[in-house]
Amino acid sequence: MWVAEGMVGRRRELDALRGWLAAARAGAGRVVLCSGEAGIGKSRLAQEAGRIALAGEWTVAWGRCPEVEGAPAFWPWRQVLRAIEVEPDVVFAGRADRFTLLEDVSDALRQAAEHNPLLVVLDDIHRCDEPSLLVLRHLADRVADQRLLVFATYRAAELPRVLPELMGTPALERIELRPFGADEIREQLAALAAGVDAAAVSEVTGGNPLFVREVARAMLDGTWRPSRPPRSVLDVVQARLSRVSADCRAMLQAAATVGRDFQLGLVAAARNEPIERLLPAVDEAVEHGLIDRTGGDYRFVHVLTRDAVEATLATAERLALHRAVADALRERYADDLSEHLADIARHWACLAPYGEASTARAWAARAADDAVRRLAYEEGVRLYRTALGYDESLSTVERHRLLVALGRSAYFAGDPEACGDAAVAAMNLARRMASPELMAQAALVVEPTPDLRGLAKLLCDEALAVLSDDSDVALRARLLAQRAHLALYDGDLQLTASLSREALELARTCADDGALTEALYARQEACPTPTGVPERLELAAEMLSLARRTDDARLAMWGQIWRIGALVEDGRLPDAASELAALRVAAGRVGGPVGAWHLDRVVACVSQARGRFGDAAVAGRRAFERMRIIEPTPAAGRYFALHCALARHVGITEDAAAYVEEPLDPPPPFVTMTRLHHAFLLLCAGRVEAAAAAYRRVGPPATWVLPPFFVLPAHSYGVLVAEGIGRTDDVACLLGLLEPYRGRHVTGGNGVVYLGPVDLILGRGADVLGDHTRAVKLLEAAVEQADRAGAEGFAAEARYHLAVALLDAGDSERATTLAADADRRVRALGMAAYTDRTAALVTRLDRSSALSEREAEVARLVGQGLTNRRIAEKLVISERTAENHVQHILAKLGFANRSQIAAWIARTGV
Repeated sequence: MWVAEGMVGRRRELDALRGWLAAARAGAGRVVLCSGEAGIGKSRLAQEAGRIALAGEWTVAWGRCPEVEGAPAFWPWRQVLRAIEVEPDVVFAGRADRFTLLEDVSDALRQAAEHNPLLVVLDDIHRCDEPSLLVLRHLADRVADQRLLVFATYRAAELPRVLPELMGTPALERIELRPFGADEIREQLAALAAGVDAAAVSEVTGGNPLFVREVARAMLDGTWRPSRPPRSVLDVVQARLSRVSADCRAMLQAAATVGRDFQLGLVAAARNEPIERLLPAVDEAVEHGLIDRTGGDYRFVHVLTRDAVEATLATAERLALHRAVADALRERYADDLSEHLADIARHWACLAPYGEASTARAWAARAADDAVRRLAYEEGVRLYRTALGYDESLSTVERHRLLVALGRSAYFAGDPEACGDAAVAAMNLARRMASPELMAQAALVVEPTPDLRGLAKLLCDEALAVLSDDSDVALRARLLAQRAHLALYDGDLQLTASLSREALELARTCADDGALTEALYARQEACPTPTGVPERLELAAEMLSLARRTDDARLAMWGQIWRIGALVEDGRLPDAASELAALRVAAGRVGGPVGAWHLDRVVACVSQARGRFGDAAVAGRRAFERMRIIEPTPAAGRYFALHCALARHVGITEDAAAYVEEPLDPPPPFVTMTRLHHAFLLLCAGRVEAAAAAYRRVGPPATWVLPPFFVLPAHSYGVLVAEGIGRTDDVACLLGLLEPYRGRHVTGGNGVVYLGPVDLILGRGADVLGDHTRAVKLLEAAVEQADRAGAEGFAAEARYHLAVALLDAGDSERATTLAADADRRVRALGMAAYTDRTAALVTRLDRSSALSEREAEVARLVGQGLTNRRIAEKLVISERTAENHVQHILAKLGFANRSQIAAWIARTGV
């Protein structure tokens, strides 16, 4: 063999690898990325890592990425899973979403590593499909506490595609392999028993280890020509090919058409020969260092070797081999082509320019459909584009179908621009065909995301304008549901309501569960205020019924979320808490991080509403950690909202402090709400001036642009901030906007946060405006509503503010009782944001009640710094009488000097 058993050079890299393997064995996993040019020794270093791991009794699993297109999606991970005795189709088939799939792969590797430390080697990831890279990125965030090391090789020129989303991973390590120096070249030549001049080899090869090996071999076997030194490894390999037999060369050419890794049976089938006839040629190729045995199959020693063999084929030979291999694949795997569709499509793609465009397109489209079924959307995008590239004999209807499929795949692949382009192209085709149904299909390609909302509205309106009432009912229902959703984000609740109502009426008349699902979603969004609670409960029941009929766990989960959200907004917190068990079952059936995230965030909301702040913080944190990598925007948005709600009662936590310093950068519809949240957090942190500045950036309340589901929470937070910074004009304005919702409760969305009774906000605002009688009435109602709802934190808050309002109204007796009750409650609940306030109020009421009206008046003047003489002049009494009053105050309050009176006045505001 021309690859020596020992490893030449790379001592520093091997030492690092041994250290990372030791750390991973101890539970500190790593992802190691090894980069370098072709032939630099990446795969050789990976082999050595595997040898070291096996010597340490590790499990080693290889996933080789194909050097040519045509492997099925997730191909390297399918190999890895098989190596750890997990059936890939169990993991990759039947998943409802990609997040579940990614988590399932991660779980399979974690479970394997728990039994035995696991080394996963991914060779040549610059050639792997995008879905496989997604698995790697997902796994990189989860290896840090596992006995798992992932060693992945790639060519340096492909770094921008591989690294950007991995760079922030703490568990990431990198190795960059450099060309050999003179000493290493001499060591390699000695290992190869090549008595050739190292300096001459270095000059030709530039220190590339593969090139060094091939040049040394050429010098020894007589194919070296000093007058014509090889320009690359390909030149060396092609020279060696001239020395093998014609049978060996023909076998190698067929094998090169199959790929770097090949099964001899497939090569034999493509050549229409029995395997036995090929065995001498195989032995000859091994002897000449062109291929290696790998288990029961074979592999070219390097991808450049395969490339060099393929380059020797004439056009006619190449086309004949591609046709033969495609036919052999189809016949050999006729019972299950799923893992071979993309490979068959690759071979027909080579034949497409020579009259086979129609067949090539059919196989590319079939492979694309299969990739999308496997949630490999990026691979679907590539293959649909390939299919669309074969213009010959492509009908307009088929082009429209492919464009629609491309757009949907691009959307799920996270490429909104490609999604929009495909939708527009499909709409243009449908318009030329004057087909309302095809126009509707094109319009439904575009989801109403922030990036595509404007385009979605244009396409949807155009499709609805031409789709008649007697056309496809399900299609019209889906279009109406989509348009209703778009109207919601425009703030047009009236249009949302009418469109969603019509969509649901139509969907209920047809037997299309998909249309009914979309219409239920749209109608549920159209009822965001407390007045919509009864209908939302009915919609939740209908969704749960649909889930039972279709046995759809995801619909069951959403039905439970809707029901719990409506119960929270209706002030029925114990009922909402009792529904969590059913949500837990549904989310468990959905599985994966998405289902778990929904469960945790709803648990956090119900806990926060009921005053169980520690439970809310734990569940909220867990939800955020589950989802922040997968869908950072919704994960961060809901976590931010939770901390704002918690800050109202428990103050600024460590996580909330991070948001105080660096607020979220939200999508446009959420900017106003996010700025109000930030101003409120600043206020809770005691930074009043900064809060006022943040509030000014929101603008006057009359100018606020809010989605309907944010109206009540925004106005509520607006009152809290405005009263805290002294903007009484805004307080009055916002109270007028909240007044129609007296007796209701405020929430921040389905299972996000609960913000208490509307009457609590109205009562606090009325007291700030000096309407103490109205404030008392509203706050008394708020106490009763919070008690009935089971909202313990808000019940304590309402009691405190009622006590303040009663004191302001002159009823110190009732205020004293309520203050003591509020103080007891906030301490029991751990409401750090209120403990000082309730304690100060209790002290103020206890001490101030001991003073007569005249003594209280004198105490206030002492607090202003007046002497006894000035007090006497102001009150028109003698100086001696003023002195007696001060002495009585000191005695009643237990103070020793006037400064203590002044400090008490400043603290209590008597």
